[in-house]
Amino acid sequence: MSEEINNNTTNFVDQLQKGNSVEAGEAFKDALRDKVASQLDAARKDIASNMFNPADPIAAEHSDPKPEVADPGTFNKDGSVSPTTDLGKDGEAEIDLTPADNGTPDKMVGVDVNAGQSDS
Repeated sequence: MSEEINNNTTNFVDQLQKGNSVEAGEAFKDALRDKVASQLDAARKDIASNMFNPADPIAAEHSDPKPEVADPGTFNKDGSVSPTTDLGKDGEAEIDLTPADNGTPDKMVGVDVNAGQSDS
């Protein structure tokens, strides 16, 4: 490849000495094209050799630190938060499944499941 670059460069100089500006321009383009191609080929080889085998592998950070959890509280209508003192209720559903007088569960937390039904 370097012989071809030297030949194109020599051809360019020779054409300039002869006064052939058109042919010198073409020789210059060829010399420049060969120079760029050789540099691109060298860069391609360098990138390909380092792509999967970096010299100094860098470990990526796992994640950002976890946010701090605030104390539980209750939102007020004005947007403020009051601390919750009764932690006995953890948000689980409260369902009363004890049978009524007729032997069937018909109430769930004070809600009559038969409400709205006709008695006929």
